[in-house]
Amino acid sequence: MSRRVEWMMGFGGPWTTEKLNILESYLDSYTTALKSQPFRLVYIDAFAGSGEINIGECEVSDLDSVSFVRGSTARALSVRDRPFDQFVFVEKQPERYQVLMELKAQHPNRLIDVKQDDANAFLTSLRKQSFRRGLSTRTYEDWRGVLFVDPFGTELKWTTVEHIAALRRLDMWLLVPVGAMGRMLPLSRNPDEVQPRWVDRLNVVFGGPHWRKLYSVSPQGDLFGQAASEREPGVDGLLEIYKEQLRRVFDTRFLPESRTLKNSKNSPLFEFIFCGGHPKGARIAKRIAKHVIERM
Repeated sequence: MSRRVEWMMGFGGPWTTEKLNILESYLDSYTTALKSQPFRLVYIDAFAGSGEINIGECEVSDLDSVSFVRGSTARALSVRDRPFDQFVFVEKQPERYQVLMELKAQHPNRLIDVKQDDANAFLTSLRKQSFRRGLSTRTYEDWRGVLFVDPFGTELKWTTVEHIAALRRLDMWLLVPVGAMGRMLPLSRNPDEVQPRWVDRLNVVFGGPHWRKLYSVSPQGDLFGQAASEREPGVDGLLEIYKEQLRRVFDTRFLPESRTLKNSKNSPLFEFIFCGGHPKGARIAKRIAKHVIERM
């Protein structure tokens, strides 16, 4: 594969390393915590990319100055104390898919499935019985897993999130593109001024017009008796509403603490959020995730 193709595989910044370090630390702690348990462990990367990320900003002609870091797939494969029993990498883009197939070939003794598929379609096709692959007498009750969801922009549908919550098998690390969502909002306080294409997209991401709560008026008004929004307009308000949605479907498995990932200008780009999978293990999973978020 040429360096030019490598350059096109993925882009990132300091926030990329930050999220990957959090994920890797959680995977190590999670698998160690289940080391003595009989569960079969699966790792699913829903928007897997190519397994390698470019950190920094430069011209294609200056590739030697780019820092390449291991992506999420490579980090999951590197877990050693209690390795995952199965890996599923989902990538729709053909070039990235081919790179993942090369990664699979480098690990012939690992059970790796590389799916060239839309992440939403793949995740919503998952059923509890989906985890029977490679097993003869075991059932889905024997499986636990971690799902990493790092969508390209606002591609993740709310219906997909609801399905994962109902599955109750996968601890989910979700990267929410709050910066991209915030740019869809009008500068005015009128939600009807949002462009139609962004209205449709926000409805898909939030599972309906819930984002319009950002413009709801407090019955108390402001200090001067004027109508005032109950939420901070923009990124913070959108994030609050999205977290309300997550809490609704994950209930006590939702972890309120999260990590804000910012660009070099200190503007929020993403929010890294954790939700537990199986109810019986959610308390421990949340404790590990909270520790990682606060320590890293």
